[in-house]
Amino acid sequence: MAEAVTFPEAGRANRGLALTGAAALLACAAYMTVGLRGDLALVLELRVTRLTAMVVVGVAVAVSTVVFQTVCANRIVTPSIMGLDALYVFCQTALVFLLSGFGFAGIDPRLQFFGNFFVMTGLALALFLPMLGRRLDLGLLLLTGVVLGVLFRSLSVLLARLIDPNAFAVLQGAVFASFSRTRPDLLLVAGLIAAAGTVVVWRMRHVLDVIALGQDAATGLGVAWRRTAAWLLVLVAALVAAATALVGPMAFLGLLVASLADRIAGTGRHAVLLPTAALVGVVVLVGGQTLLQHGLGGEGTLGIVVEFVGGVVFLSMLFAGARR
Repeated sequence: MAEAVTFPEAGRANRGLALTGAAALLACAAYMTVGLRGDLALVLELRVTRLTAMVVVGVAVAVSTVVFQTVCANRIVTPSIMGLDALYVFCQTALVFLLSGFGFAGIDPRLQFFGNFFVMTGLALALFLPMLGRRLDLGLLLLTGVVLGVLFRSLSVLLARLIDPNAFAVLQGAVFASFSRTRPDLLLVAGLIAAAGTVVVWRMRHVLDVIALGQDAATGLGVAWRRTAAWLLVLVAALVAAATALVGPMAFLGLLVASLADRIAGTGRHAVLLPTAALVGVVVLVGGQTLLQHGLGGEGTLGIVVEFVGGVVFLSMLFAGARR
């Protein structure tokens, strides 16, 4: 009886993973080849940089969201609930307020990247590491993240009302996700962080399967749940911080990718769910950018479209849960 249930599930998961991988390759090939004209060397160089950025961000956000949802035992929450995106927006707004638009534009991008990364990671360490010494209360952590997010957003709105219109235009360009301003040197750093975090998560895929059973069951099976969960959340924060510092915040991307991956994989095994989510992230970003850039003539911003679609998915999941 066990084989009759397990083998069809494994076959569906493998087919879904293979189809998602083929779609990711097709999206990357389309992005690199459609509409080539002008100086091919320069165009290909720019496209390779942006394609790599989309792959890095897609994988980092997908992996971090799957891990976060597993630890929290909730398929609706995402790492953005920790307030990291709101902290990023607040940091940019504060810099524009203090330095003006010209001063903000003159900041070294490397300094800005590492500053944003360490500030967001520092917030995560302040939230999670104190929980190592006592029982890890995920409800309290999530509530703290929500409160901090509201605080940072309120402060951002307040400062935005005090800056002049020209500086506000500069700020608007800085707080929306964009792959066009990605620097190769910063992309290398973010790629290394994303690769290291993904490797660590992959090596812990079987531990994540146990954690998904719940705190009591995981503890009974020999997992040091409190310590493991706290360090996994710190790793999630590092992945989100690297992706956000590189291109800007995309709060609902993780929810959209994780929801699609869960439907495609049809299984909770992280050996299948993690690569499926990573590939779906690549398909969403690269495919969406290709469609916007070549199908719609560059009208619209990918980050805004992803936020809109992800918000619709979030609301539909809330309504579906309420009906059940």
